[in-house]
Amino acid sequence: MPDDVIEQDTGQIPTNLRLLMLLEEVARAGVPVTPSVINESMRLPKPTIHRLFATAEAEGFLQRDIDGRSYSPGRRMRLLATNTLSSERVRTVRLAVLKSLAIKVGETCNLAIPERDGMFYLDRVETHWPLRIQLPVGTQVPFHCTASGKMYLSTLRPDYLERFLKNYALEKQTEQTITDPRKLQIELDKTRARGYATDNEEFMSGMTAIAVPILDDRGRLLSTLSIHAPEQRRHLPQLVECLGLLQEAAVELAAIVGR
Repeated sequence: MPDDVIEQDTGQIPTNLRLLMLLEEVARAGVPVTPSVINESMRLPKPTIHRLFATAEAEGFLQRDIDGRSYSPGRRMRLLATNTLSSERVRTVRLAVLKSLAIKVGETCNLAIPERDGMFYLDRVETHWPLRIQLPVGTQVPFHCTASGKMYLSTLRPDYLERFLKNYALEKQTEQTITDPRKLQIELDKTRARGYATDNEEFMSGMTAIAVPILDDRGRLLSTLSIHAPEQRRHLPQLVECLGLLQEAAVELAAIVGR
């Protein structure tokens, strides 16, 4: 193809790497992006960059945003990221950190990542107590009434968060669930300011939880680390006392993913 020859002569991106690098750039952006924005760094011929985007969309690696021009990671790309995070070598070390934290705090620890419709439990280490709350790996929980979900929402861009609160169904799970978008906005502002999120029996009656972010090297949320407990054993203020240990473990986990 003509543009292949031009790029090989000028030392640009080899043909077999273009699609991989395009996906890498979309993931790095962290927000929906247009082909022209991505091409500022890739510098491919315009027909080529649009053909690559069309291929990635057709195969499910990218999905078009609601504006019809921008793209973000599709289902296959998200599954690729999840499977990468779950690879055995990484997971072995990750579980060691979670187990150490669970022993220190005496409660169940969870690692969750954002999916399209809620937070997905990627890893979990149970407490030794016989009284425990069953939320196994693979469980998906709502954004608006869980500590991990509220932590994620607090990191969204203001305009994205505004659209989310306008359109997302804030379904009532318990008597404590925040279903008023304005009140949830206030709660998320508090979460952003203090650096951790809480769940005071909002998702499940009798359960309290606290979550902190696990950040990448650019300060963006990769996943969340949380601990939860039956309210009769740990009131929310008692879980907040574990914040320092939770944050230390989050830093360790971020280093593992970043290697």
